[in-house]
Amino acid sequence: MVIKIKYNNNRYDLVKGEMLDKFLADGKVREFYRYSENRWVTVGLDPMRSGKGTFGGDERRSTELQRAIQR
Repeated sequence: MVIKIKYNNNRYDLVKGEMLDKFLADGKVREFYRYSENRWVTVGLDPMRSGKGTFGGDERRSTELQRAIQR
């Protein structure tokens, strides 16, 4: 998928999704267009997903067998 972005120097571009992830990690993008919400997302201000986090809470999707083993 191609995504509209706005760099920190106010220039616009179209990039593939994989490149957006890299540019975000490198801090090169100020905004990107989120088609699902029909609006521009501001980096550092608007919520963004992160696939690199770890969940520290209890697993609530465990099967009955996994629950029995944990007891």
